[in-house]
Amino acid sequence: MLFLSASPELDNHDTGPLHPERPERARAALSGIQEAGLEDAVVHLPPRLATREELETVHTAPYLHMLEDFCSVGGGSLDPDTVVSQGSWVTALLAVGGALAAVEALSVAGEGTAFVAHRPPGHHATADQAMGFCILNTVAICAAKLIAQGERVLVLDWDVHHGNGTQDIFWDDPRVLYVSTHQSPLFPGTGDARGTGGPNAAGLTLNIPLPHGATGDVLLYAFDHVVAPAVDDFGPTWLLVSSGFDAHRSDPLANLELSAGDYADMANRARSFVPAPGRAVVVLEGGYDLKAISQSTGAALAAFLGLNYRPEPATSGGPGKREVDYAGQSQRRAKGGC
Repeated sequence: MLFLSASPELDNHDTGPLHPERPERARAALSGIQEAGLEDAVVHLPPRLATREELETVHTAPYLHMLEDFCSVGGGSLDPDTVVSQGSWVTALLAVGGALAAVEALSVAGEGTAFVAHRPPGHHATADQAMGFCILNTVAICAAKLIAQGERVLVLDWDVHHGNGTQDIFWDDPRVLYVSTHQSPLFPGTGDARGTGGPNAAGLTLNIPLPHGATGDVLLYAFDHVVAPAVDDFGPTWLLVSSGFDAHRSDPLANLELSAGDYADMANRARSFVPAPGRAVVVLEGGYDLKAISQSTGAALAAFLGLNYRPEPATSGGPGKREVDYAGQSQRRAKGGC
């Protein structure tokens, strides 16, 4: 069963004709579900708006007021990369509300996986700042909802860019394990392996910066040798995936060398991190090549459903294992290990 939250017909977040974060991205992800032959597994979730109370579990009230007002008068540029229009506020509320609805649906069903194919992405948004195409941190708001219910949440961020907003929000929270695999150096310039969490959450931020040209086997090495032990030690009850597909070799904004087959492999590994069925929500983040988004979405979601769909073979032979080992050492030192 695949719970799907997607409302492309309600997407009024207009970034302009030349911006890479465009409506076609979400539509490409939905095409990937069809191409993978997953339509029969889909349960469509009705759209809903996130409430102000839900947003304020992560974002400050002054920031939310500013953002809503800025959009209401026509929008513009929040920073050199982040553009909003009059329709962006409601579209972002639908993105967050759709992800929360996915959490709620899985909580009731107790089985399946959920995919949230909304935009704009969210993992760069901090409590009080928009950046990197992101205005509301969808995954962080979902995590906040779950931890308020007593859950322990693993946020697995495989977007090619470091999720600085999510890291900042949960830096000192012992109820969240934040894991990020990302290219470095690259925007936003954060995510050093030595950044491992605050004093109350030592070792619960696990950053794995990867060099230009890293391939899928390096990511699997990281999952098996560094991420899996951290997950076992933490004991999550839910998995939230910040699923950017911009680590694909075709992406125009980055330089990793993954394929759709690699996303299938990573999703298979991620399935093993879920303690029980019905506890995994996959949220679309970045990814700016439409074909790569389609193929990678289909491959990853099929894997989460226990199916094999590989429109491209996995990749191997790139650099990065030394960086993975260093990240593991940094995390173990933070937790008091050798």
